Amino acid sequence: MAHAARRYFDAKRPSVRLARQFVTTTLTSWGITGEPIEDIRLCASELTSNALTHGTRRGHGFLVSLSAFDDLVRLEVHDSRDATAQRLPQVRQATGTQGSGRGLRIVESLAQDWGVDRREPFGKVVWSHFKTVSEDLQTGVIPRAGNGVPPGPTFHGRQEIA
Repeated sequence: MAHAARRYFDAKRPSVRLARQFVTTTLTSWGITGEPIEDIRLCASELTSNALTHGTRRGHGFLVSLSAFDDLVRLEVHDSRDATAQRLPQVRQATGTQGSGRGLRIVESLAQDWGVDRREPFGKVVWSHFKTVSEDLQTGVIPRAGNGVPPGPTFHGRQEIA
């Protein structure tokens, strides 16, 4: 049996902490523990911080979605800012003195894969995949982002985007 859970968060600073708690509680209830849960939790923190800082329009929050199938967990963070070629989330090269710019590098190092899907009618979904082991999870199909409407082009984190 596949597992899925999602929760909406207001565009407020405490929501990042609440999203981490949601991820931890949900994955634990699915029988996922140990290092994978810490990696997913850290990536959720980075992606929700990015959504809060760069991805939410006034009056809009963000959505965190988790799905698990067999040995794969998919983490998605949906926000309200469109993903144009000029505004795609990108891995940055932060210097030692910069206080930001390392989030997607962390996601890239911990996740099996990550990317960005466009959402309709507006917004984007930043997703990441994690290998994990749980006796409760059985084979399934990873759903695409959105409400049954296929998203626009997908941009994968491990690909060079010109």
